[in-house]
Amino acid sequence: MSTDTYNGWTNYATWRVNLEMFDGMSLLDVGFNYVTPKGTYDVYDVAKSLESLAEDMIFETTQEGFGRDYALAFIAQVDFDQIAQHMIEDYQG
Repeated sequence: MSTDTYNGWTNYATWRVNLEMFDGMSLLDVGFNYVTPKGTYDVYDVAKSLESLAEDMIFETTQEGFGRDYALAFIAQVDFDQIAQHMIEDYQG
């Protein structure tokens, strides 16, 4: 994997998925409607939820085959931890 960044994000795929799928969404929009005891959210948990949501979006909007395979390969390059951290920081303001 390349170490290059894209517009401040880990790579193009991370930037694009954040922009196209999650821009404007908050933790509440992705199912995190609770406050943790320390007032923080676990990046891993949020990242896994975002990854699952992205996969669900792909499965709901594509047919089985070439296009879906490419979409899934594209999101496999995404740094969901970085998107999760960004979303957590935005939410905690």
